Amino acid sequence: MSEPTIDTLRAHDIHPSPQRVAVGRYVLYTDEHPSAEVVFDRVRAALPTISLATVYNTLNLFVEKGLLRSLALREGRTVFDPCLEPHHHFIDDETGTIVDVPWDALEVKNVDGLGDLQVDSYQVVLRGKRLS
Repeated sequence: MSEPTIDTLRAHDIHPSPQRVAVGRYVLYTDEHPSAEVVFDRVRAALPTISLATVYNTLNLFVEKGLLRSLALREGRTVFDPCLEPHHHFIDDETGTIVDVPWDALEVKNVDGLGDLQVDSYQVVLRGKRLS
């Protein structure tokens, strides 16, 4: 029998150890943008023996293999994003919640006209508060 998380890991040349599968079951399918500590808390409920170091190593492996993006949207805080399609982010300053903003919702102009700066990628990070 096939399981999507195991199939995804194998498709990316990742050995599906129980720890990696447990991390993947949460982080690859969440709408959240969790930090390693949040992933650790969520996964520990299903796999109490997992260590924070294993979670960090697994998340970094998933980033290296192209399953996640690592984002430093706030100073000193890295979060992980399973949405690999181009998009922007909104951070609610009151709750810290990070929300995906569709790429086409914003128009960024003149990126190619920045003189001697070679722009390989960009994203807009909006901050404020959610009204609803």
